[in-house]
Amino acid sequence: MRLSLFALLDNWRAPAPDPRKVEWIGGHDYAHRGLHGAGEGGFPENSLEACQAAIDRGLGIECDVQRSGDGQAMIFHDWELDRLTARTGPVAQLSAEQLGHIPLTGGNGTIPSLRKLLTLVAGRVPVLIEIKSRRDAPVPALCLAVRRVLEGYAGPHAVMSFDPRVSHWFQRRSPHTVRGLVMSESEGAGSGSIRRRLALWHARPDFLAYDVRDLPSRFAAAQRARGLPVATWTVRSSELRARASQHADAAIAEGAGVGSMEQAA
Repeated sequence: MRLSLFALLDNWRAPAPDPRKVEWIGGHDYAHRGLHGAGEGGFPENSLEACQAAIDRGLGIECDVQRSGDGQAMIFHDWELDRLTARTGPVAQLSAEQLGHIPLTGGNGTIPSLRKLLTLVAGRVPVLIEIKSRRDAPVPALCLAVRRVLEGYAGPHAVMSFDPRVSHWFQRRSPHTVRGLVMSESEGAGSGSIRRRLALWHARPDFLAYDVRDLPSRFAAAQRARGLPVATWTVRSSELRARASQHADAAIAEGAGVGSMEQAA
């Protein structure tokens, strides 16, 4: 079969990974920010409690990482503390020690570091680490903070980001680390066919994490066919679970999407 020009360019600019490097990605489904929410016991998102609950159910873990004011990798989604804690203000203005003493609303724990999470997981389930970046800020210090924690960690893990600069950084400076490009066709690096392709070529990812609302997608299907696994987010219902099962290799799920995963199993 004759390959299209785009397929040839994809193979050249963003080669598919060795299948042995990424085969574990499709072997699990992943609890989005840990197994959190009222339906799963009331644990706060991205808490060690939510991650332990995911481990207990045999699910992989997807979590969010950003950098503290003193350069440590911390598990937290929002740029501001307001929604998830009783404190206010930017996460980046506080040190790791200060963040580690802030209770998460609705649970018994505090904001964890990436190191504490990996110590808890200890290789029992795979971990997808979404690195949160700002487009107007450089990423090397953020990526380095994550890489320092990952050094010596033997369990299955990957980094991923909407920002293609993150995957590009790891491809050049930590090529053994599995890296993913997060995409949504309505926003960010995934919006617009040309922008989508440029992001892919710059990131050179090992897998895609694709917005389930955009599936089926010709772009995602083409990348999957040539050897890039596709994980899809955020699966929140049985309908989305069925879509994920048909068009992706793994689901990143929460709420009713987790329940439907267990029914399917």
